[in-house]
Amino acid sequence: MLTAGFAAMAVLAAATSRNVDLEEIPKISVVTAVFFVANFIHIPFVVASIHLILNGLAGVILGKRAFMAIMLGVVLQSFFGFGGVSVIGVNSVMLGGGALLAYAVWQARHLVSFANRAVVFGFLAGALGIFFSGCVLALALVTTGEAFMATAQLVLGYHVVLMVLEGIVTGACVGFLMKTKPDLLAGQRRAVATG
Repeated sequence: MLTAGFAAMAVLAAATSRNVDLEEIPKISVVTAVFFVANFIHIPFVVASIHLILNGLAGVILGKRAFMAIMLGVVLQSFFGFGGVSVIGVNSVMLGGGALLAYAVWQARHLVSFANRAVVFGFLAGALGIFFSGCVLALALVTTGEAFMATAQLVLGYHVVLMVLEGIVTGACVGFLMKTKPDLLAGQRRAVATG
Protein backbone atom coordinates (compact mmCIF):
# COMPACT_ATOMS: atom_id res chain seq x y z
CA MET A 1 0.00 0.00 0.00
CA LEU A 2 2.80 2.43 0.89
CA THR A 3 4.73 1.70 -2.31
CA ALA A 4 1.59 2.08 -4.41
CA GLY A 5 0.96 5.39 -2.68
CA PHE A 6 4.40 6.73 -3.58
CA ALA A 7 4.04 5.48 -7.17
CA ALA A 8 0.63 7.12 -7.58
CA MET A 9 1.94 10.32 -6.02
CA ALA A 10 4.82 10.43 -8.50
CA VAL A 11 2.50 9.93 -11.47
CA LEU A 12 0.01 12.58 -10.29
CA ALA A 13 2.79 15.03 -9.40
CA ALA A 14 4.34 14.65 -12.86
CA ALA A 15 0.99 15.04 -14.60
CA THR A 16 -0.16 18.08 -12.63
CA SER A 17 3.09 20.03 -12.36
CA ARG A 18 4.01 20.05 -16.04
CA ASN A 19 4.70 23.52 -17.49
CA VAL A 20 4.25 25.40 -14.22
CA ASP A 21 4.42 29.14 -14.85
CA LEU A 22 6.60 31.17 -12.47
CA GLU A 23 3.62 33.46 -11.85
CA GLU A 24 1.72 30.48 -10.40
CA ILE A 25 4.28 29.77 -7.67
CA PRO A 26 3.21 32.51 -5.18
CA LYS A 27 -0.41 31.37 -5.41
CA ILE A 28 0.60 27.72 -4.95
CA SER A 29 2.75 28.71 -1.97
CA VAL A 30 -0.05 30.60 -0.25
CA VAL A 31 -2.51 27.73 -0.69
CA THR A 32 0.12 25.28 0.59
CA ALA A 33 0.57 27.45 3.71
CA VAL A 34 -3.20 27.68 4.28
CA PHE A 35 -3.52 23.89 3.91
CA PHE A 36 -0.60 23.35 6.29
CA VAL A 37 -1.94 25.65 9.01
CA ALA A 38 -5.59 24.55 8.71
CA ASN A 39 -4.59 20.94 9.34
CA PHE A 40 -3.17 21.88 12.75
CA ILE A 41 -6.38 23.51 14.04
CA HIS A 42 -8.24 20.66 15.74
CA ILE A 43 -11.86 20.95 16.85
CA PRO A 44 -13.02 18.48 19.53
CA PHE A 45 -15.87 16.32 18.22
CA VAL A 46 -17.51 13.45 20.15
CA VAL A 47 -14.69 11.07 21.16
CA ALA A 48 -11.98 12.50 18.89
CA SER A 49 -11.35 15.71 16.97
CA ILE A 50 -11.72 16.94 13.42
CA HIS A 51 -9.77 19.52 11.50
CA LEU A 52 -10.27 21.39 8.27
CA ILE A 53 -8.36 19.99 5.30
CA LEU A 54 -9.35 22.52 2.64
CA ASN A 55 -8.35 20.32 -0.28
CA GLY A 56 -11.59 21.33 -2.01
CA LEU A 57 -10.73 24.99 -1.63
CA ALA A 58 -7.25 24.25 -3.00
CA GLY A 59 -8.81 22.63 -6.07
CA VAL A 60 -11.17 25.55 -6.63
CA ILE A 61 -8.32 28.07 -6.44
CA LEU A 62 -5.41 26.21 -8.04
CA GLY A 63 -7.06 23.77 -10.41
CA LYS A 64 -4.78 20.85 -11.24
CA ARG A 65 -1.88 22.59 -9.48
CA ALA A 66 -3.70 21.86 -6.20
CA PHE A 67 -2.11 18.41 -6.14
CA MET A 68 1.34 19.98 -5.96
CA ALA A 69 0.28 22.31 -3.12
CA ILE A 70 -1.29 19.46 -1.13
CA MET A 71 1.75 17.22 -1.70
CA LEU A 72 4.11 19.94 -0.48
CA GLY A 73 1.88 20.52 2.54
CA VAL A 74 1.87 16.81 3.37
CA VAL A 75 5.69 16.68 3.12
CA LEU A 76 5.97 19.69 5.45
CA GLN A 77 3.54 18.11 7.91
CA SER A 78 5.64 14.94 8.05
CA PHE A 79 8.53 17.02 9.40
CA PHE A 80 6.31 17.93 12.36
CA GLY A 81 5.25 14.34 13.03
CA PHE A 82 1.83 14.78 11.46
CA GLY A 83 1.26 11.71 9.29
CA GLY A 84 4.83 10.52 8.94
CA VAL A 85 7.34 10.07 6.15
CA SER A 86 6.25 6.54 5.21
CA VAL A 87 2.68 7.66 4.38
CA ILE A 88 3.54 10.78 2.36
CA GLY A 89 2.53 9.01 -0.86
CA VAL A 90 -0.80 7.68 0.45
CA ASN A 91 -1.67 10.97 2.16
CA SER A 92 -0.77 12.98 -0.94
CA VAL A 93 -2.98 10.80 -3.15
CA MET A 94 -5.78 10.78 -0.57
CA LEU A 95 -5.85 14.56 -0.07
CA GLY A 96 -4.49 15.72 -3.43
CA GLY A 97 -6.83 13.37 -5.27
CA GLY A 98 -9.71 14.99 -3.42
CA ALA A 99 -8.44 18.38 -4.58
CA LEU A 100 -8.39 17.20 -8.20
CA LEU A 101 -11.95 15.88 -7.87
CA ALA A 102 -12.97 19.21 -6.34
CA TYR A 103 -11.49 21.00 -9.34
CA ALA A 104 -13.49 18.78 -11.72
CA VAL A 105 -16.68 19.54 -9.77
CA TRP A 106 -15.84 23.25 -9.79
CA GLN A 107 -15.37 23.20 -13.57
CA ALA A 108 -18.80 21.59 -13.99
CA ARG A 109 -20.36 24.94 -13.07
CA HIS A 110 -19.82 25.97 -16.70
CA LEU A 111 -22.41 23.38 -17.76
CA VAL A 112 -25.30 25.04 -15.96
CA SER A 113 -26.63 28.53 -15.46
CA PHE A 114 -28.47 29.76 -12.37
CA ALA A 115 -27.99 32.40 -9.71
CA ASN A 116 -25.21 31.75 -7.19
CA ARG A 117 -23.97 28.71 -9.11
CA ALA A 118 -20.38 29.53 -8.10
CA VAL A 119 -21.25 29.29 -4.40
CA VAL A 120 -23.25 26.08 -4.92
CA PHE A 121 -20.44 24.46 -6.90
CA GLY A 122 -17.93 25.74 -4.36
CA PHE A 123 -19.91 23.96 -1.65
CA LEU A 124 -20.07 20.78 -3.73
CA ALA A 125 -16.35 20.94 -4.54
CA GLY A 126 -15.44 21.30 -0.85
CA ALA A 127 -17.79 18.51 0.24
CA LEU A 128 -16.90 16.03 -2.51
CA GLY A 129 -13.16 16.63 -2.14
CA ILE A 130 -13.46 15.48 1.46
CA PHE A 131 -15.76 12.61 0.48
CA PHE A 132 -13.07 11.29 -1.88
CA SER A 133 -10.38 11.64 0.79
CA GLY A 134 -12.53 9.87 3.40
CA CYS A 135 -13.21 6.98 1.03
CA VAL A 136 -9.52 6.56 0.19
CA LEU A 137 -8.59 6.65 3.89
CA ALA A 138 -11.27 4.09 4.76
CA LEU A 139 -10.10 1.87 1.88
CA ALA A 140 -6.50 2.13 3.07
CA LEU A 141 -7.56 1.12 6.59
CA VAL A 142 -9.69 -1.79 5.40
CA THR A 143 -6.92 -3.18 3.20
CA THR A 144 -4.52 -3.00 6.15
CA GLY A 145 -6.48 -5.61 8.08
CA GLU A 146 -9.81 -6.52 9.67
CA ALA A 147 -8.68 -4.96 12.92
CA PHE A 148 -9.11 -1.55 11.27
CA MET A 149 -12.67 -2.17 9.98
CA ALA A 150 -14.30 -0.36 12.92
CA THR A 151 -11.83 2.51 12.58
CA ALA A 152 -12.64 2.81 8.87
CA GLN A 153 -16.36 3.08 9.67
CA LEU A 154 -15.66 5.73 12.30
CA VAL A 155 -13.48 7.65 9.83
CA LEU A 156 -16.27 7.67 7.26
CA GLY A 157 -18.72 8.94 9.87
CA TYR A 158 -16.42 11.79 10.81
CA HIS A 159 -15.89 12.65 7.15
CA VAL A 160 -19.64 13.08 6.67
CA VAL A 161 -19.57 15.84 9.28
CA LEU A 162 -16.42 17.25 7.74
CA MET A 163 -18.03 17.23 4.27
CA VAL A 164 -20.70 19.65 5.46
CA LEU A 165 -18.17 21.85 7.26
CA GLU A 166 -15.72 21.97 4.34
CA GLY A 167 -18.55 22.57 1.89
CA ILE A 168 -19.74 25.58 3.88
CA VAL A 169 -16.22 26.99 4.26
CA THR A 170 -15.39 26.49 0.56
CA GLY A 171 -18.73 27.88 -0.60
CA ALA A 172 -18.31 30.94 1.64
CA CYS A 173 -14.75 31.52 0.38
CA VAL A 174 -15.93 31.23 -3.23
CA GLY A 175 -18.74 33.70 -2.58
CA PHE A 176 -16.28 36.15 -1.05
CA LEU A 177 -13.72 35.75 -3.85
CA MET A 178 -16.40 36.14 -6.53
CA LYS A 179 -17.19 39.56 -5.08
CA THR A 180 -13.65 40.71 -4.38
CA LYS A 181 -11.12 38.92 -6.62
CA PRO A 182 -12.79 36.44 -8.98
CA ASP A 183 -9.67 35.95 -11.10
CA LEU A 184 -8.10 34.07 -8.14
CA LEU A 185 -10.47 31.18 -8.79
CA ALA A 186 -9.39 28.43 -11.20
CA GLY A 187 -10.90 28.76 -14.65
CA GLN A 188 -12.66 32.00 -13.79
CA ARG A 189 -11.11 34.09 -16.55
CA ARG A 190 -12.32 31.61 -19.16
CA ALA A 191 -15.80 31.66 -17.57
CA VAL A 192 -15.93 35.46 -17.82
CA ALA A 193 -14.72 35.43 -21.42
CA THR A 194 -17.32 32.90 -22.55
CA GLY A 195 -20.14 34.43 -20.52
